[in-house]
Amino acid sequence: MTSAKEAPPTNRIVQRSAATTDMYDRAVQAGLTGHTITSRSGKAVRLTDGRECVEFVSCSYLGLEDHPRLVQAVRTALDKYGTHFSSSRNSVQPAELDELEELLGEIYPGMSTVVFNSVSSVHLGVLPLLASGILPSYPVSGNGPLFVVDRTAHASMQAIRGVLEQIGPVVRFRSEDPDTLTTALARADGRTPIVLVDGIGSMGGLIDVAALRDAAAEHGGYVYIDDAHGISISGRHGAGYAYGALGDRLTPNTLLVGSLSKAFGGSGGFIAAHSAADAAVLRREANPMVFGHSNMITHVALNAESARMHLDGTVATLQEQLWANVELFDEHNSRNLVNAGVRSPVRGLAMETEEAAFDSAVRLHEAGILCFPVFYPVVARGTGLLRFALSANHTPAQIESIAHHLTAA
Repeated sequence: MTSAKEAPPTNRIVQRSAATTDMYDRAVQAGLTGHTITSRSGKAVRLTDGRECVEFVSCSYLGLEDHPRLVQAVRTALDKYGTHFSSSRNSVQPAELDELEELLGEIYPGMSTVVFNSVSSVHLGVLPLLASGILPSYPVSGNGPLFVVDRTAHASMQAIRGVLEQIGPVVRFRSEDPDTLTTALARADGRTPIVLVDGIGSMGGLIDVAALRDAAAEHGGYVYIDDAHGISISGRHGAGYAYGALGDRLTPNTLLVGSLSKAFGGSGGFIAAHSAADAAVLRREANPMVFGHSNMITHVALNAESARMHLDGTVATLQEQLWANVELFDEHNSRNLVNAGVRSPVRGLAMETEEAAFDSAVRLHEAGILCFPVFYPVVARGTGLLRFALSANHTPAQIESIAHHLTAA
């Protein structure tokens, strides 16, 4: 029992909360984030106060969210099924879900894909089974796993650290510093290392996933890649950044996770595993499959239609437009932007202080431009960043107009 004189125990969550300022609340109150929209047309959105603004917030990098083919797919699904079928995935599913997984298997030849209702659900469902050696294609040492987590890996992986620690120890490294990975892998000591990384960082640049794959292989381990922001935006059939960086194939020690909720234009997440046996175990035993709700039936239908658009060449045309817009954005902004010149649809304007980021976001908002102002704990304590998500749907005029305002920011 803790005595009255002893301070209550703290944990990482408490420490992070204590270090977080009121900047996010101030940004919401000032109308800089936490927006409520009443309609949209392309990249123009209407706010509740009637103002129309150009948004650089949505992660629909190819602009598929409101594509007529996807809208029609939803309408057809509504007529067939209604709005939803409430059951666990491994209880009842629509025929379109089998079709979607088959289509994803064409995008990733030779792989067996399993669709979840979010990328976070993929992590929660897959990682405990992978680390326990239950998936047939991925044996684990009798000493168990060692989780090696990149410090910049998405919060959806960082947040389940407590779950992972029930199975094996967790250490962290910095993907930009290979020595930290070497040190972390050296701690395996008979365990099977599982390296957890992003493909494209949601705030930063490109991760050298091939080098991490090779390092994990040298220690008999696996690399588990969350390429949520990289899916669809590049590669043949929109297979994504990480798949291309790995030579358009997944070696036996590589697992690829992708999002259907960003450039893909729909909703959900998936994993590409190496055998049908792996997929069968995931459908039978992954926690979200057994205890979570199924994918929204309308989203399953539009995801399947989006997959067809990936395979029929439609997405390749949209990729060209996206990268033309990214290049145009870089050409018209002389500031030293985060990711400038990098093949990522995300750009950022780093600020030395939170107040500077807040003030710049105010000026952009007054000019009718919505971006995402970011503060600790997303970026380093005391600093700020303005995040811009570029899309194939932005017009040249919308991109060019932002240059003057960023120069003044």
